[in-house]
Amino acid sequence: MTILWAIVAGLIIGLLARLVLPGRQPIPLWATIVAGIVGGLVGNGLAAGFGVAHTSGVDWTRHALQVGAAAVLIAIVTPLWTGRRRV
Repeated sequence: MTILWAIVAGLIIGLLARLVLPGRQPIPLWATIVAGIVGGLVGNGLAAGFGVAHTSGVDWTRHALQVGAAAVLIAIVTPLWTGRRRV
């Protein structure tokens, strides 16, 4: 069940990250999910490092760090993916 939740959270985080980025990101959905999962893990690590991982109420800072990390990953993957597809 944990793997299923990681996939669902990765999908949500990845799609939010794609919304934050300007322009079109022609990468497949599985790459968005993977970037969302990794971004979620990186964002959790950053939140723990900054001491904002557990707050009362909704952890908006942690979620923003997760989406931001996923956006950076998608911004890195997109040109690599499109460059690979042109060959």
